[in-house]
Amino acid sequence: MSNQDNRIFYNSAKFQLSASKLSQCPEDIGAEVAFAGRSNAGKSSAINALTNNKKLARTSKTPGRTQLINFFALNLDSTRLVDLPGYGYAKVPIAMKEHWQKHLDQYLQQRASLRGVVLVMDIRHPMKEFDHMMIDWCQSTQVPLHVLLTKSDKLKRGPAQSTLLGLRRDLTAVLGDKVTVQTFSALKFAGIDLLKSQLDSWLTVAEDSEIEE
Repeated sequence: MSNQDNRIFYNSAKFQLSASKLSQCPEDIGAEVAFAGRSNAGKSSAINALTNNKKLARTSKTPGRTQLINFFALNLDSTRLVDLPGYGYAKVPIAMKEHWQKHLDQYLQQRASLRGVVLVMDIRHPMKEFDHMMIDWCQSTQVPLHVLLTKSDKLKRGPAQSTLLGLRRDLTAVLGDKVTVQTFSALKFAGIDLLKSQLDSWLTVAEDSEIEE
């Protein structure tokens, strides 16, 4: 397959299905990258900016509105983006948080086609409880992690760079070469090319390896 044929067009993303548990997910073949983040971290806006589709991932002013694992098919066969449930607000009932956490954990632990996780954090409020949980999981499973520091337009360049460099240093000490960190602004469309490059490295390498077999 030529490089052109093997190129991912993120604006090709189409909603595939929603799942409330692992058994409802698409067949566990191919390659997918999951987006995770606390409610209001800007995850849906980041996915919509990446795919140039404002309506693809639902954005809501109601915390915890996304209660399902949402799958979006890309132009390459069996290649997907995954929008994981966001939670972390006190307004969400404890029982609902526990339900999400159980099924999120099952997905992260058992999904063979998962090639990497994009962890979305508001650059002004990084490293909350949910973020630590995701980092611990990536450390234990050795699944690559890409941290997206969203809403970077809300900070001046100096503080934004300071947060980026500090977090990169701290996470590299824990995860080594399994982690990358970048700033991102869905509003300004800043950082999209860097995000695409990271996703390409996960999804197209997986595609190539399957072709070679």
